[in-house]
Amino acid sequence: MSSHRSIHPLDQLIVGLDKALRVIGGVASASRPSPAAHAEDGQLDGAEQRHSAGLMRVNHVGEVCAQALYNSQARFANSESMRAQFAQAGREEEDHLAWTALRLHELGSQPSLLNPLWYAGAYAMGTLAAQLGDARSLGFVVETERQVEQHLAGHLQALPAQDAKSRAIVEQMRDDEARHGKKAQELGALEMPAPLKGAMAAVAKVMTTTAYYV
Repeated sequence: MSSHRSIHPLDQLIVGLDKALRVIGGVASASRPSPAAHAEDGQLDGAEQRHSAGLMRVNHVGEVCAQALYNSQARFANSESMRAQFAQAGREEEDHLAWTALRLHELGSQPSLLNPLWYAGAYAMGTLAAQLGDARSLGFVVETERQVEQHLAGHLQALPAQDAKSRAIVEQMRDDEARHGKKAQELGALEMPAPLKGAMAAVAKVMTTTAYYV
């Protein structure tokens, strides 16, 4: 029996709740320096600063959701190697969570007030994906990362040109998401059906539109 499966269900629940509370509470530590550390802090007027903050809040929500997805998929994966893969990806995504939280603070703003809702919804989706088997769960990762990569590319177009710090963070996040998607593909991901892809895009649209303001 694997070490993961030998853990008492109550202990698994406690560990999961601890992770959720830390993510929702904004407790995240980066293993890599922020890409913004050496970027020039350009001058933003009030409207530009609010716009950048709104976009980075959306990106922070995306990382809250990523933590929930990877935590749930790791917990309910069928093999130890797959659990390890999801756990590793989640640790790398925690860098993004820390970077975006710091940038929000620098922009004089705050994370979404709806983070508990976003986390719960994403955890439920990740759990459902895991129940479909590892290949389908990996397919969910591939499609999620594809949509996130497109979303980040759009933010690079929308961010103020002089906001070099936010842009540096988003560029690194985009590169990391592409790598995670490619890795999932290499591990044997099955493509998601078109209706599910559309549903994922619709949910993401609601989330990004709302999180920009709240």
